[in-house]
Amino acid sequence: MALELVGGAALGLVFEKLFAAVVDASNKTTQFDSSLKKLEETLKSINPTILEVKKLNDQLDHPKEELEKLIQILKDGEKLIHKCSKVSCSNYFKKWRYANKIKALDGSLLNFFQVELQAILLRGNTQVLVLLKSNRFSLSNRGVSDNYESLGSCEATDPPDFMVGLDVPLKELKRRLFTDGESRIVVSAPGGCGKTTLAKRLCHDQQVKEYFTDICYVTVSKTCDLFGIIKKLFWHNAERVQGFQSEEDAVNQLELMLKRKVESGRILLVLDDVWSGSKSVLDKFKFQISKFKVLVTSRNEFPGFGSTYNLKLLSEEDAKTLFCHSAIPEDGSSSSMPGEELVNEIVRRCKGFPLALKVVGRSLHGQPVEIWRSTLRKVSKGESFVNSEDELRNCLQSSLDALDDKDIMLKECFMDLGSFPEDQKTPATALIDMWAELHKLDKDGIDAISNLHKLCSRNLLNLVVTRSSRNDANEIDWCYNDAFVMQHDLLRDLAIYQSEQEPIEKRKRLIVDLTGNRLPEWWTKEKQPRLSARLVSISTDEMFSSSWCNMQLPEAEALILNFNQTQKKYELPEFMKQMDELKVLVVTNYGFCAAELTNFSVLGSLSNLKRIRLENVSIPTLCNTSIELKNLEKLSLVMCHKIGQAFASSTIQIPEMLPNLREINIDYCNDLVELPEGFCDLVQLNKLRISNCHKLSSLPEGIGKLANLEVLRVSACTSVSKLPYSMGSLHKLSVLDITGCLEIRKMPKQIGELRGLREFHMRRCPGLRELPPSVTVLVDLERVICDEETAQLWECYTHLLPNLTLSVPEEIINLNWL
Repeated sequence: MALELVGGAALGLVFEKLFAAVVDASNKTTQFDSSLKKLEETLKSINPTILEVKKLNDQLDHPKEELEKLIQILKDGEKLIHKCSKVSCSNYFKKWRYANKIKALDGSLLNFFQVELQAILLRGNTQVLVLLKSNRFSLSNRGVSDNYESLGSCEATDPPDFMVGLDVPLKELKRRLFTDGESRIVVSAPGGCGKTTLAKRLCHDQQVKEYFTDICYVTVSKTCDLFGIIKKLFWHNAERVQGFQSEEDAVNQLELMLKRKVESGRILLVLDDVWSGSKSVLDKFKFQISKFKVLVTSRNEFPGFGSTYNLKLLSEEDAKTLFCHSAIPEDGSSSSMPGEELVNEIVRRCKGFPLALKVVGRSLHGQPVEIWRSTLRKVSKGESFVNSEDELRNCLQSSLDALDDKDIMLKECFMDLGSFPEDQKTPATALIDMWAELHKLDKDGIDAISNLHKLCSRNLLNLVVTRSSRNDANEIDWCYNDAFVMQHDLLRDLAIYQSEQEPIEKRKRLIVDLTGNRLPEWWTKEKQPRLSARLVSISTDEMFSSSWCNMQLPEAEALILNFNQTQKKYELPEFMKQMDELKVLVVTNYGFCAAELTNFSVLGSLSNLKRIRLENVSIPTLCNTSIELKNLEKLSLVMCHKIGQAFASSTIQIPEMLPNLREINIDYCNDLVELPEGFCDLVQLNKLRISNCHKLSSLPEGIGKLANLEVLRVSACTSVSKLPYSMGSLHKLSVLDITGCLEIRKMPKQIGELRGLREFHMRRCPGLRELPPSVTVLVDLERVICDEETAQLWECYTHLLPNLTLSVPEEIINLNWL
């Protein structure tokens, strides 16, 4: 690169030396390829600007010392590159340190040209300031008193010097902001994920500052003051404020001021750290002003305000980089350096959470390797970083504290989520069952799903709704078999930590994670404490022998048993016999294969038991004992084996065993060939849902005896070829679903006798070729959800069915839950 391109001997010489060193190092070594290449591109891009800076300094007669910092950065950079050329390929930590130093050098150069250069250029506006003074412009002319200076600046402070994982989010936000269609964007993520850092980096980005004439940055926080924000914006824009008569007047004056300002160029308003309780204040900034855009950062989503950008957790590579920056001294001064495997394992435990990586890294900074190993051992045994790191816990707690007092039920639901294992998807139906009894929410799950959506919008969990739940939504039967909840481990740990702050005897939630057969000390005492928990969760691993000790749980209303066993027996604990208040039982095997569930006799004494959910278990002995579940209202069997055998070998008639059963859900039970005939005698049954049972060929003809049946779903049962003729007797049936029954060729003519039918779901039924003429008497039928081909079959009868609407939903498949 020619010397004269740089402009100036001193500046040009050091720049040329650095550039030559970078090119030389790139040719001689491959271990810093990506970092050196990025630095080389940066040097090329800033080269023309250096000449402009030099010219500006000379023209305005500014002191040459202004460029000394840049010259020093270039000199230090040259020395760094020479050192990098000597680093051995086998020295992992030196490679890591020097790679980060190259990145830091690149960042320093960019920061100088994006931030400090602007200060130099602003000196060129001195003449403008003199002109303003000559016109006697002063603070008093703004119409605000001097104490408004206490409102603070609307300039974003500098972001941290070291940042990772923000390049892609920054690029995406700039794309959206530079697009005419979007005027309001909400950057949403849990606390400690880097939202504020991203916003500050955005404000200092050169392209953003060139695109927007003015950037106003305001931190809102929990105690949101609308008047304070507006006054600060007037102060920032040197506008006269006569005094606001009301909130409406303040907003109107702000809108008028912004309309005047956008005549000179685009304006970006950044509202940082907006809490959920500030939604009404946020709505005041929904001005329809071209060239005015608003960026909000929040733990919450505000879909009614603007589009949402969910800031993701760090990738494995970025997480490791951030952690090492916090944990490993750059000079390698630690008494002993941890191995790469140890570093990787601790990083993995932080699950990409930026604040956790920084806090845990700082706690290990410069520490002996033994302390590193001790930290990993504690976490591996179940102790969470949330327990030991106050800064991390307080940040996470602030997300929970952001819930208003009126959202007390949301807090309770959040705390309950700690009852389910980490790194597993939790079925929404399990939560519906639990909350219907614990918190008296509606039994159909509408309130529960509403709460999940609210918690999701506050980034306290992730709610994934797959294809069926989205496209088959209706107002008659809210089916959520395809809705799942995922939660970051640290948020789950927070819920558990909060639950454990009370003495064991007084806890509302008792959450126990067992490793092997090691029981907590309080559980092995000869005299067992009387526990007052209403929700009890016990998780065991594959080493657990099902050898239960006694436990006194007289007030427990929900019992969650999570285990991980394959091809073994899992015995229901004997202490369940004394759980007189138990209303909900959820048993889930997270192993690869179904484990046999035994000791069903303990259920016989549970007179208040209303809901049972079993997943991935074999239940051949379910009915071998003469148990009567007289108050059981709902039975859910998911991925269960030997259902037919269990009920066929029953020593008691199914109606006697389950006299008040109102709902049956059978999902992914692959060895179910036929539905037990005894189910047809459950005269109280309102809902029968069978899905994804691919060996089921038909429904029993006796199904017509279910006189109270209102919902019948036989979906994704690919071998079902026909519906029973007796179904014409189901006069209360309002919802019929045969979605995904590939083998069904025709409907029975008796379908016309379903005079109460209001919704008919029949998508993905490619074999269906005709409809019986009797469908013309389904005068109450309001909605048919089907494919285009099936819709054509119905169009012949729509003139006879005035209330009918044909719905052909778009197929949306969401695989994120996998």
